[in-house]
Amino acid sequence: MVALPATWSFSLTTSAAAAAAKPRRFSRFCGVTMASAGVNVENVKVTTGLGDLPKVILTSVHGSEAELYLYGGCVTSWKVANKDLLFVRPDAVFNGQKPISGGIPHCFPQFGPGAIQQHGFARNSDWSIVSSENVEGNPTITLELKDGPYSRSMWDYSFQALYKVTLDKNTLSTELKVTNTDEKPFSFTTALHTYFAALVPGATVRGLKGCKTLNKDPDPKNPIEGAEERDAITFPGFVDCVYLEAPEEIQLDNGLGDVITIKNTNWSDAVLWNPHLTMEACYKDFVCVENAQIGEVQIGPNESWTAVQQLSLA
Repeated sequence: MVALPATWSFSLTTSAAAAAAKPRRFSRFCGVTMASAGVNVENVKVTTGLGDLPKVILTSVHGSEAELYLYGGCVTSWKVANKDLLFVRPDAVFNGQKPISGGIPHCFPQFGPGAIQQHGFARNSDWSIVSSENVEGNPTITLELKDGPYSRSMWDYSFQALYKVTLDKNTLSTELKVTNTDEKPFSFTTALHTYFAALVPGATVRGLKGCKTLNKDPDPKNPIEGAEERDAITFPGFVDCVYLEAPEEIQLDNGLGDVITIKNTNWSDAVLWNPHLTMEACYKDFVCVENAQIGEVQIGPNESWTAVQQLSLA
């Protein structure tokens, strides 16, 4: 892992006066080259987070804030009006070894169990910063993950994953772009395993009525096929259900007074999960509403696949 200074705060300097006159500012940097290049970007700060892991803080001029860790490329906080709409489990470990349990972890190049480790390797790999951007006070940062000895030990392909995170007044947007940089085609599945803060007895999800379902309760290895008949889906017990060919927009009422619209482009499926008594210490405090690609995506050399998620507070 690249050692980063304790705090890098990006703000405009006199040398960027020309750029300051324009609403759009763009810079490119990676790893320790950020400091040496003297890059200055408003509303983006790289600092040291829990476990001394590098953390990026995005702050919008509207007052919203997001935090993400380079380890796992994991967004761990999204605050609007000082209220965090995401959830990090109390048993989350920030040691650069285990995936961060909470926020928006990546599942790539495999969702769930399979030929390689559970949910793939992206969530416990070090991502690097490629670029940052500031558009009218709303910050964006782009992270990159490439193949290396660790990924190739379980998935022997050359690839590039770019993850763009944009913060607006009431919206957190992410764009995941996977490019095949190998000489042979490969296939993958993927998801954003988003943990939302919630009061579970009052939480509901709307917009999935009519979807085909794969219910992993009681046996995740043999999911039960069905169809969703409810307008408002609740979490009365253990929930682990895949919704195939999900719509581009669903709504989460988190039971805490917030309604979050979850929009997507090119995420074909959705997953609802709550561990109930298997995670007794915190199951009442969160629900997972995940955009996913359950069916395998195959891309050839130099081809790319892109999917966008937009979380908006009503």
